Amino acid sequence: MSSTNLDRRTLLGGSAGALGLLVAGSAAPFASHASAAQTTRLAAGYGKLTPAGPLLALPEGFSYTVLAESGTTTVGGYAVAGSRDAMGCFARPGGGSTIVCNHELGGSDDDLVPHVDGLVYDAGAKGGTSTLVVTRDNTVVEHYTSVAGTVDNCAGGITPWGTRLTCEETDERAGTHEDDGVTYTFEKDHGYVFEVDPTSRAANIGKANIPLKFLGRFEHEAAVVDPKTGQIYLTEDADEPNGLFYRWTPPAGYRRGKGALHALARDGAVEVGTLEALVATERNGRHVTDLSPATGTSTTYTTTWVEVPERDAQTMPIREQLTDSQVTRGKLEGQWWGDGGVYFVASYGRKDDGSIHEHDGRVWFFDPTKKTVTLTTIFAVNEDGAGVDGPDNITVSPHGGLVLAEDGDGASQLIGVTDRGKAYRLALNLVDDSEWAGPTFNAAGTTLFANIRGDPGRTFAITGPWGRPANARD
Repeated sequence: MSSTNLDRRTLLGGSAGALGLLVAGSAAPFASHASAAQTTRLAAGYGKLTPAGPLLALPEGFSYTVLAESGTTTVGGYAVAGSRDAMGCFARPGGGSTIVCNHELGGSDDDLVPHVDGLVYDAGAKGGTSTLVVTRDNTVVEHYTSVAGTVDNCAGGITPWGTRLTCEETDERAGTHEDDGVTYTFEKDHGYVFEVDPTSRAANIGKANIPLKFLGRFEHEAAVVDPKTGQIYLTEDADEPNGLFYRWTPPAGYRRGKGALHALARDGAVEVGTLEALVATERNGRHVTDLSPATGTSTTYTTTWVEVPERDAQTMPIREQLTDSQVTRGKLEGQWWGDGGVYFVASYGRKDDGSIHEHDGRVWFFDPTKKTVTLTTIFAVNEDGAGVDGPDNITVSPHGGLVLAEDGDGASQLIGVTDRGKAYRLALNLVDDSEWAGPTFNAAGTTLFANIRGDPGRTFAITGPWGRPANARD
C-alpha cells in the first residue's frame, strides 16, 4: 500500500491525531473564548468520512455530483478545460446557480479555455474562466467561455453588485517565453484583474477582456470588495520576496456597481484611485516585516498603508519596489469577505522563505473598522502528511465558520474551521493527491461547489444535511 493510500485509510478512520497538529484558538470575529493559542482536539464537524462513491469520501448522509470534467464535451458542445481553480457562485431565479470557474492555465500548458470572439484578451494565452449554469437540483443547463486569453487565473472574488473578479497569478510580460521546454509568445503584458458578468456570455463581449490595470500588475491571488466603501483588497501569491496585501481605494466621485470598474478601465487607465500595501505594527510600535512571527491566535497588529510607487510594474515587480522596512509580507493565498472584514490565508511559512516561525497554514482577519489584522487559525508544520497542509482557497460558510481547500502534501482534503476555531474534515479526494480549489456555497446554503484540480479535473456539487457543525460550541 502506498503512503498516500495509508494516509487516506488513516484519515477515514477519523482519529483526532490526524489533525492533532492543529493549533487553533478564537479571536474576533470568531466568538471570543480564548486569548492565546491552544492545541485543540479535533471537532466532530459533520462526522466521520466514508466513501460516498469512487471519487470522494464525505460525512454520512452527504453525496456528490460531478458537474464538469476536463477533457470532455458538455452541454452545447462545450470543450471543458482543465486546471479548474477558484469559483464564484451567483443565485438564479428558481433556485438555480451560476458558477464562474477560473482555469489556471499558463503558456506552456496543452489545454486552453476555448477562445470566443469578443472575449479574448491575448490570443497567445490559454487561461480564462468558464461559466456553469445549473438548476436547483444541480443539473447543468449551460456551459460556456466567459473570458479567455488570460494567464493562470487562480482566485479572485465576488462583488456586491453580482460580478466575478478573476485574477492572473503571473507577472509575465509580452514577448516570447520558455517553460519546461515549451516556447510560447504573449502579445500583451499579464498580471491583471478582470471582471466577469455571470448573467450571460453575451454580457461579457467586449467587457470581460478589459484588464483593470489600476488594481496593479502583479502575481494576483484573490480580490474582495468592501460593500460599504467599494475598496478592493488583493492578495499576492509570490516569493523571493514574499507577496503583499493590497488595498485599492476608488477615486472621488466613484459610484460602485455593475459597469463602474470597466468605466474606470477605459483606454488602459492605470493611475486611477490609490493602490497601497499593508503595513502591520505591534502594540509596542515595532514594525512587522512578515506575518510569520506571530505564534498565537488572537495575535493582533495595528495597520497602516503605504502607497505603491509604480503599480503597472514596468521596470520592477511591485513587491520589490517596497523594502522590508516599508511593508509587511506573507505567502498569501485566498480570501473572502465576511463578518465585516476580510479573511485571508497564508498557505505556509519556512525559514528559507524568510518566515520567522514555520507553519503549514494560517488564517488572518483584517478588520477595516478597527484597522487591525488578527490571527484566527494556525496549522502547525505537517510532519507526516496526515494533517492539514497548505490551505489555499477559502470561503465563509453560511452554517458558521470557514471552509478551506488544501494544496499541500499528503492526503487532499476540504477542511472546515468552526466559529470556535476548531478544524474538522469535510471531504477527502479518494483518487489522488490533486489539490482542492474553489469552495463556494449556493445562495440557499444547500450545496457546496468545489473543484479538484487533477487530470481530469472535476467540479463537484456536494449536498447533505448541512447545519452548524457539531462541537462548534465546545
